[in-house]
Amino acid sequence: MVRLEDVHRNPLVNTFIQKGNDHLGELGYTDHGYLHVHLVSRLAREIMLKLGYGERLAELAGISGYMHDIGNVISRNSHSLGGALMALEILRRMNMDPIERSAVCAAIGNHDEGIGQPVNEVAAALILADKSHVHRNRVRNRDVANFDIHDRVNYAAKYSILDINEEDRVITMEVNIDTDICPVMEYFEIFLGRMLLCRRAASFLDCQFELVINGAKLL
Repeated sequence: MVRLEDVHRNPLVNTFIQKGNDHLGELGYTDHGYLHVHLVSRLAREIMLKLGYGERLAELAGISGYMHDIGNVISRNSHSLGGALMALEILRRMNMDPIERSAVCAAIGNHDEGIGQPVNEVAAALILADKSHVHRNRVRNRDVANFDIHDRVNYAAKYSILDINEEDRVITMEVNIDTDICPVMEYFEIFLGRMLLCRRAASFLDCQFELVINGAKLL
């Protein structure tokens, strides 16, 4: 049985995470490296456990979270599809069960808001975990004068928290934004599609999704 710790030790996976993040840095993107994938992995696993799914399904969500951005080593465009195909082969070499491999690869292939859909529980957890990571520690550009909108929105985010209320089946994303850096409208300009995907993911898990920004409920 392939465990999350086995994936953590896989040299192909770790090289693809590192080099993919390097490539995105050259293109001016925010951080998609180890800090991001470890956080997404942990949160995806936590979502599954809190909502009462089994330990093994939670482990698959954690594996999906750790591997979800490896496709960036090829290209940012369609990185979710490229990453799914790469994961399919890597996990085959690691002798993961085909049913489990299918769940992980479907999640990776569907985590991007451009084409993704919550096709299974693992995919839904990955979507919620990935899209909730908005924070200034992801900004690599240190020249505030040259921030683009993605830099401004992430840098303005003092914190973002995904709260799982398992009793009421409510998933709340709470974001605190420094409006001196970025107006709330700019957050919606680039994140509305992601938040709508989160709502579909929460619904797949039989939950409601709420978005709270600076104390105001907006979704």
